[in-house]
Formats: sequence, C-alpha cells, structure tokens
Amino acid sequence: MNHSLEAPIEKEFLIKQLTFIDENYQELNSLYLSSTPLKERIKDFLSIYVREVEQYITLYSRVSSDQPLRKVFIGTKVTLLFEGENDREDYHICLPEHSDPDNGCISFLSPVGRQLLLKNLGEQTSLIIPSGQLDVVIENISYSGRDKATGSLSQ
Repeated sequence: MNHSLEAPIEKEFLIKQLTFIDENYQELNSLYLSSTPLKERIKDFLSIYVREVEQYITLYSRVSSDQPLRKVFIGTKVTLLFEGENDREDYHICLPEHSDPDNGCISFLSPVGRQLLLKNLGEQTSLIIPSGQLDVVIENISYSGRDKATGSLSQ
C-alpha cells in the first residue's frame, strides 16, 4: 500500500491547510478550548500543530516523494491496530464541521482525534475513551483524499 505524499497534491493540501488555520486561528482555538477538558489542554496546541506541519513540508521538500507519511495530520487516514487483538479500524481526521463518526470521519478536536493528531507511524499509544483505555498501534497513515475529511481545504 502506498502511504506516501503523492506528487505535489498532498504538499499543496498541507500548505492550504496552514493558510486555513492561519485565517481561522481564533475560531479554531476557541473550538479547541471549548471542546477540551482543562486537564487535557495543551498550551499553544494549534501553534505546535502548525510548526509540525511546516517541518514536515520542509522535510518533504528534501526527500523523494515515495517516503511514507509518518505523522498524523488533519486530512489523513489512520489505521489503528488494537493491541492483543487482530482488529483494525480506520479513522479519517477532519475539520470539526466535516465530522461524521458513523463513516469514520472524526474531528481533530474530538477526544480521539486530539489524541491521534501528530502521532507517528508505528507508535504505541493508549487512547482514553469513556469506557476506559484502548491500547493501539498506529499501523498506517495515508493521505485521506476524502472531501469529508478535508472539506474546503481540498478544493
């Protein structure tokens, strides 16, 4: 399976995403603050995300385009392997207004979306969910390419 940034389309997508975040920073930050419990908030959450995307774009510019996508960003599809089971689930990380959990599209501001954002390929993590904790491995990350996952950013 090809889980790389293909051609300049995905790089262009990430650049558009940065522009969108810059233009909507206050609104997105307010959504983050209102949707995230105080004990889970990360200081400068959006600034950290923007820095990571910028670093990834710079790295992408230096390597061949067949390098695997190694970090979870908005607009990516994440395949989770549930530890101790042979069960997998895909999540498309999207903007809040394009969230559709029944179809696997979760907002980057949702509890699970926040926990997956910026995780690395192969990383083991524990997701805190209402019924407890799920131990998972980030098995695959790919550019989603789905309009629902990216919304206006893909246009």
